[in-house]
Amino acid sequence: MSTTQSNGITPKLTPIILDPEQEKKEILKRYRALLKACKPNIDVKERKMIRKAFDISLEAHSDMRRKSGEPYIYHPIAVAQIVAEEIGLGALAIVCALLHDVVEDTHYTLDDIERLFNKKVSNIVDGLTKISGVFDHKSSLQAENFRKMLLTLSDDVRVILIKISDRLHNMRTLGSMPRDKQLKIASETAYLYAPLAHRLGLYAIKTELDDLSLKYTEPDVYKSIALKLQQSRRDREKFINDFTRPIIDELKSEDFKFEVKGRPKSINSIWNKMKKQNITFEEVYDLFAIRIIIDCPYDLEKAECWRVYSIITDYFTPNPDRLRDWISTPKANGYESLHATVMSKEGKWVEVQIRTKRMDEIAEKGYAAHWKYKESNHEGALDEWISRIRETLENPDANALDFIDDFKLNLFAEEIFVFTPKGEIKTLPSGSTALDFAFEIHSDIGTKCIGAKVNHKLAAISHVLNSGDQVEIITATKQRPKENWLNMVVTAKAKSKIKTAIKEDKRKFADDGKSIFDKKLKSLKLEKVNYAVNELLMFFKVTNITDFYYRIALGAIDLSNLKNFFDLKEQGKLPNTIKTDQQTFEDLVKSVRGKSDMFVIGQDIDQIKYKLSDCCAPIPGDDVFGFIGDGNSESIAIHRTNCPNAIQLMSNYANKIVKARWFGQEQIAFLTGVKLTGLDDVGVVNNITKVISSELKVNIRSLNIESNDGVFEGTIMLFVHHTEHLKKLIKKIEKLPGILSVLRIDNNNGQNEGSYE
Repeated sequence: MSTTQSNGITPKLTPIILDPEQEKKEILKRYRALLKACKPNIDVKERKMIRKAFDISLEAHSDMRRKSGEPYIYHPIAVAQIVAEEIGLGALAIVCALLHDVVEDTHYTLDDIERLFNKKVSNIVDGLTKISGVFDHKSSLQAENFRKMLLTLSDDVRVILIKISDRLHNMRTLGSMPRDKQLKIASETAYLYAPLAHRLGLYAIKTELDDLSLKYTEPDVYKSIALKLQQSRRDREKFINDFTRPIIDELKSEDFKFEVKGRPKSINSIWNKMKKQNITFEEVYDLFAIRIIIDCPYDLEKAECWRVYSIITDYFTPNPDRLRDWISTPKANGYESLHATVMSKEGKWVEVQIRTKRMDEIAEKGYAAHWKYKESNHEGALDEWISRIRETLENPDANALDFIDDFKLNLFAEEIFVFTPKGEIKTLPSGSTALDFAFEIHSDIGTKCIGAKVNHKLAAISHVLNSGDQVEIITATKQRPKENWLNMVVTAKAKSKIKTAIKEDKRKFADDGKSIFDKKLKSLKLEKVNYAVNELLMFFKVTNITDFYYRIALGAIDLSNLKNFFDLKEQGKLPNTIKTDQQTFEDLVKSVRGKSDMFVIGQDIDQIKYKLSDCCAPIPGDDVFGFIGDGNSESIAIHRTNCPNAIQLMSNYANKIVKARWFGQEQIAFLTGVKLTGLDDVGVVNNITKVISSELKVNIRSLNIESNDGVFEGTIMLFVHHTEHLKKLIKKIEKLPGILSVLRIDNNNGQNEGSYE
């Protein structure tokens, strides 16, 4: 048996070496460690190719250093090490990992890479190279880069695996970056890279990325949980040993080949549970999991795992609501395991994961291990996921942010399992409708869908499906997709097919509209008059010529105004709808900030409004950032860095993020709220209000207390000056007799707003 501990605390970075000779020795040492990691899987020819890639990368990055001051070459070697050791990929991926920044940062081109290696290496490096060039200010460069990377996924999944390795090393070394960069990179990681690692079955990497993201987005929370895990380590080890002893003895007597591991839950998952269930660290009942890994032939795996389950439940009582069988129905990323939660003799719930050696390797190393075990014919779920990515990528011309939203929604969502009338199982994202299911069966069935029978009962096409539903689609030959269908579906496949069908219908209408337009020009004897299409579109307030013709066919454009258009054109009086001299709000913010990129909340700035966001209710003292208003919103929205929306904003709109700090707000009161729980007793409300109003001189806006079976829950909305003021108040209330918990509420339902006008 081995007991694996991981408290999520990142190991210290190797000290920076400034002596050139020492640096050379350190680089060689790291390169040899890389070769050792990939030695079992490479031949002499591949070893030479790796050496060539290392030499090129070393030469190309020779004058470059990382923010920490260490030689840049440490980074590509570290990424290659992760690719080889932690994911288990081969020589080609190691070569590409060593070269992944060469084209982006040095004089080498993709043509050079192809000439020195081959087309495959060049394509993968291209997928890893960020997009350069000028973008429309409304677009998101991050989303464009992520989309570019994903477009190569259906051809070669190694692009994503190397990119995830690159991100993992950047996160491990994020301590040397400035705070705003830490927030941006950590937010991107939590929003896209950690879920993607999870979806590719890289459980260990996904867990580390989540923990490191939390370390930089909410450092106080991270340190607090890490410290508590460290302090409870000895007790946890004793508990695990006592719990597993009878199981180990029984497994030995049954002649199982096995290994038992005990590990704490990740810091991020503990924090998520604390937030979701509104509980303290001490109240999280499943702080750790026991993993039992058995070694047995593939055809006996299912039966042997259930045998182990039977042995465990002979000793401990299981919770039937917490049994998860991912062996009979694996997750879409290929994850297989049997999870049971049982009650220990000490009265604590313990999660036990039962799996085979093959399942464990797939859970840890994901796609690479999946490929290794392909002969087991169990890779179907992952192949299906890759094909679903191809469907998401079918419409690469879509807005990049919409694309990312679709991608996240479809590929990172929880899954449901739905059956066809013949009992065939289909996997769909949670929230899918009967219409999604119709498109999942076939595009033609989707476009002709008029209804469904769900569990033999008639249902609308918008009916949301549940796991286990059996669905039969009803079609009609004359049915065609409509615009409102896009609001009824969640899968990328259905959205893409609906948009294509609507576009096709629109094109047919547009052909009719063009004929009507040409006839109108002819009747007015204007068919030979020169005019600019853009002027025509501006005059009739449409965005493109297809839409113009389409609206003519629908009768939405009055062509009797056509003569008026030509008259105004002849007189040179066409309105200029493009204002070129208007300063954008974004430009205004930059001009006010001057050389500083810091927005100071509360300083005497006449031109700029700011709004304290309702979603997180920031108050002075909170760690905050500003988000430059989009569209017509001429204000900066102030968010807490741990706001529920912060991760999405920072990962997608870095160009609209400004650093922010508080100034001169001590005399202004800000509305915030606290949630209390405690034992119901006479005078408890009086004690609370006395502390708030009399001792701390805080104004209460509203107080709501509800009692049930001797326990009360309450919400108090009150005005404070800053976070220290609030912390002091919470500590005072916590000390009152009968109080069980006091927590800050994360939003105030739209009460906070400030502005400079």
